[in-house]
Amino acid sequence: MEVGRVWLLVLMLILATAAKKPDPVREAVATFDQKAFLENIRTLASDEFEGRSPGTRGEELTIKFLAKKFAEVGASAGNPDGTYFQKVPLVGYTIDTGASLKLIGSRGELSLKFADDYVAWTRRLVEEVQMQGEVVFVGYGVQAPEYGWDDYKGLDVKGKVLLMLINDPQVPDERLFGGKAMTYYGRWTYKYEIAAKLGAAGAIIIHETGPAGYGWNVVRNGREREQFTIDSGNKNLGLCPVEGWITYEKAEALFKLAGKDLAEAKRAALERNFRPLALEVKAELLLKNKLRYVDSHNVIAKVEGSDPKLRNEYVIYVAHWDHFGIGGSGADRIYNGAVDNATGTAALLELAKAFSKARPKRSVLFLAVTAEERGLLGSAYYAEHPLYPHNKTLAVINIDSMNVYGRTKDVVVIGLGASSLDDYVRAAARLQDRVVKPDPEPEKGYYYRSDHFSFAKHGVPAVYAESGIDYVDKPKGYGMQVRERYVSQDYHQPSDEVREDWDLSGAMQDIELLFRVGYEVANAKRMPTWRPKSEFRAIREASLRGK
Repeated sequence: MEVGRVWLLVLMLILATAAKKPDPVREAVATFDQKAFLENIRTLASDEFEGRSPGTRGEELTIKFLAKKFAEVGASAGNPDGTYFQKVPLVGYTIDTGASLKLIGSRGELSLKFADDYVAWTRRLVEEVQMQGEVVFVGYGVQAPEYGWDDYKGLDVKGKVLLMLINDPQVPDERLFGGKAMTYYGRWTYKYEIAAKLGAAGAIIIHETGPAGYGWNVVRNGREREQFTIDSGNKNLGLCPVEGWITYEKAEALFKLAGKDLAEAKRAALERNFRPLALEVKAELLLKNKLRYVDSHNVIAKVEGSDPKLRNEYVIYVAHWDHFGIGGSGADRIYNGAVDNATGTAALLELAKAFSKARPKRSVLFLAVTAEERGLLGSAYYAEHPLYPHNKTLAVINIDSMNVYGRTKDVVVIGLGASSLDDYVRAAARLQDRVVKPDPEPEKGYYYRSDHFSFAKHGVPAVYAESGIDYVDKPKGYGMQVRERYVSQDYHQPSDEVREDWDLSGAMQDIELLFRVGYEVANAKRMPTWRPKSEFRAIREASLRGK
């Protein structure tokens, strides 16, 4: 009897000890603080921070605030030089917006007004660019040998001004260009790249709200203000001399000037046998450029891994801290960027706090990058000049514009199917009784429009997960309604401000999910991998081989 009592006491002691054993994940999740999260958003999106434009007082306030907050939550300086900063040398360029784009044909002449009818710029680091050339319609402007698709058909475009449709060919065959989903061939960045490669004098994209994923107001916004680029050497003379957009209405007028029909040309561009169409119209434009050399900064913090054998391997969380600064002519001229992306930047601080509580085996980096809104420049610079080797970086987890409308039953993975990181998201979602779904708007190409893409191009597995559109206790269709309203009314507008009716429970739900994803990757036995059909798989394999 006495022996039985002793064993019972021993068992009770074991159970009590087990119950008291610390659970690092549970303790980390308990640190998430919605009040602190909102307060950090308010600070970053305040008028005092002046829209967080690179190279301004707003940047200075932002990066100092972030360094201070990272230190407070227990994340050390992430740059091996002992600071929280990585210098990003930018060049600001401001275009003289008084320039008219002249279109001259045998049937007459058109003079287009900057911002209202067209926008154009040069990223060449020169004070003046003269564009004069024949306008040639090249369909979607795509050369995709893997699909047997070439919109140029051997045409010598040197000295010509290329007119292109946005997106990639939306053909019914799912085997071509991902079907409905946009590929990189549909992005405006690709179109300017291929124009430069072929030696064109200019590349002008025809804007359409549906295929672009945003209205003309987004295209024109800020173009009268300073823009930024990175000096890649040789004054960027390898870039296309003139890059720009034209409204659909003015593109129709251009085709009419040429005696042709844009709608008919669009239909022809959906066929593999499409051939470039010379419009017999000459384009003339003189761009004057004011240059300013600026040192901007990425902010990087670190929580060192607990395993001495693995702490030199890394998981990176990335979010952009920048927005558009001050501009425009309305009563409210500050682009506060509350949702985009004060929310994501504030989420980095919550995650850093959690990881400092629950240190995984590998190290975790928190990278707040500059100039995302100027073309992913901060993340692109880090990817070209990594502070930690890409072949030692297991994954990049991107956070851009968090959910401020409440909890959801689903999680959307932008680019679902790209890598094994999807499996980590599914596992974390199951713990929240949520399901993982693909992007509901794949045609808008969000995978190529945020900072994770800079890392993917270098082979690092990257995931971009966000709240879905099936909201708890909301009517059917509510998710798409708030999404579309934000894009049409607040996206890249001064009205993107903190609202009193926000429900941040969804954002907190997503922060916990993203924490679990990163924590599991940082403790995993194997590195995440790209799926076999990914365009980034070969780059990753070469990187891991040390090539």
